[in-house]
Amino acid sequence: MIQRIIEEQISARLFKGKVITLIGARQTGKTTLLKKIFHAQGDNALWLNADEYDIKERFKNPTSTSLKALIGNKKIAILDEAHQIPEIGLALKLLADTYPEIQVIATGSSAFELQNKTQEPLTGRKFEFHLFPLAYRELANHSQEMMEQRLLNHRLVFGSYPEVINNQGNEIEVLKLLADSFLYRDLLMLENIKKPEKLVKLLQALAYQIGQEVSYNEVGNTIGLDSKTVETYIQLLEKSFVVFRLPSFSRNLRNELKASKKIYFYDNGIRNALIASFQLLEGRQDIGALWENYLVSERRKKNYYQRFYGNSYFWRTKEKQEIDYLEEADGGLKAYEFKWKEKAKHRISKTFCNAYPNSETALIHSGNYDSFLH
Repeated sequence: MIQRIIEEQISARLFKGKVITLIGARQTGKTTLLKKIFHAQGDNALWLNADEYDIKERFKNPTSTSLKALIGNKKIAILDEAHQIPEIGLALKLLADTYPEIQVIATGSSAFELQNKTQEPLTGRKFEFHLFPLAYRELANHSQEMMEQRLLNHRLVFGSYPEVINNQGNEIEVLKLLADSFLYRDLLMLENIKKPEKLVKLLQALAYQIGQEVSYNEVGNTIGLDSKTVETYIQLLEKSFVVFRLPSFSRNLRNELKASKKIYFYDNGIRNALIASFQLLEGRQDIGALWENYLVSERRKKNYYQRFYGNSYFWRTKEKQEIDYLEEADGGLKAYEFKWKEKAKHRISKTFCNAYPNSETALIHSGNYDSFLH
């Protein structure tokens, strides 16, 4: 089993008197990770699957007494698929307040549902963790860095979901099932989604625009939705860990873009599944976009797992001078240009360097990307 980075972080926060919540998209390995923790606890642990009807019933109209009767003398209770329980926020609050000695861990694949149900009740009472598709560092640690680098072309096309990694030769079938089951199953059940066919078109439009600035008006005109609805749908896609936004950076220059955004997918394979584009890299017209999406999404995972508290941006002027990726932290600014080919020239905009003379700059290509991600 591939060691997940946050396993140590979760283990370090056990029995601190707070609920632990683990959220993320379907099939990222949340249940697998918690089963490892569960088995390590032996007879002290209780596993509850909220997908099962009788478990859901036990959480109806919860009281501290009824919950303690359910858990008994176990020291740790793991509640999988907790978002299925209507009153999960109240139940977790009662457990945290009444029985702080019991370690409760709750998982939810619909991130936005679990967050909405637990946000207020668990204020100050929880440690929250996110789990993403497998990160470069996790894969490199598992199989050695050189082996993972040899699979770079494969990762750019098929991504890094655990189910994809474990089914070599059947990646396309697995990705199609993943996209159809967890993307649409969770999102289309929401009342906010009035036109499911439009959501599919929106996802496909975003898939074609990775690495480009996204205009809600333009996307809306293309797929037949108003810009407000497009924004609402994109926010839901963000909360369910399908896509994320990267805002534009603006500090010094009048001609810097101030309110623009790019949208990336957390996983290249899901992006390619949405537009049924699985051909090998040779001859692909979107290699630059795939490379940029891979680097930005992998860096996002790395920063989250390492508790990087800075901000991430892209930079562009009205004259179309641009920097692919920026990070700002502790008063410092780092600027990165992404080029697929190792022999690409390192050209950072002179306008940017003049405006931000103390910033660090670097070119990230297929020959040195490991230091950017590991």
